[in-house]
Amino acid sequence: MPDAYLPLRNAINKLQPLTENEWTDFAQKLIIETYPKGHFLIQAGQIEHYIYFINSGATRNYFTRGDKEYTVEFHFANEFVTAFYSLITREPGTVNIELLENTEVVVIAYNDLLAFYNRHHHGERIGRLIAEYQYARRLRKEMDLLALSAEERYAQLMSRNPELIQNLSVKHLSSYLGIQPESLSRIRKLYARN
Repeated sequence: MPDAYLPLRNAINKLQPLTENEWTDFAQKLIIETYPKGHFLIQAGQIEHYIYFINSGATRNYFTRGDKEYTVEFHFANEFVTAFYSLITREPGTVNIELLENTEVVVIAYNDLLAFYNRHHHGERIGRLIAEYQYARRLRKEMDLLALSAEERYAQLMSRNPELIQNLSVKHLSSYLGIQPESLSRIRKLYARN
């Protein structure tokens, strides 16, 4: 089993430990891919067929309205990323998932995942827990947008990946935080002083 699968196995074991037979059955369908910065895992209008586990790198999830982009999420190493709505509904998605740097992912095909669910009760439980986590994460973000200041939201994002956040474009980061680029520059200066 490649060492590149170890972070994924650790993440899964935090949700639900798998037996050696279950893990072997699951891992035989996994694929490791490396993509360059700027590559899209999926683009709006496509149907999502994969879940990705990020071994290294980062993504930006965004959608467009007219000529404006709206960044809805960033994902970093040791996180799952997918166009979740499209994956579940099997409808074309509205989200683009763009790589912010060279990225290594473990690719999990949705059909292989469903087959694993059918063969193993623990697999179904893992799927449910990941879905619950995604729902809770989305709800937390919505609540944070309403209840936290832009400075507090920036600090939360910095706690996830400070090196990358400092290098993100002002345009993408301000879109995610729901603020104007000038406000982000002010927040970055305040944060740097502290």
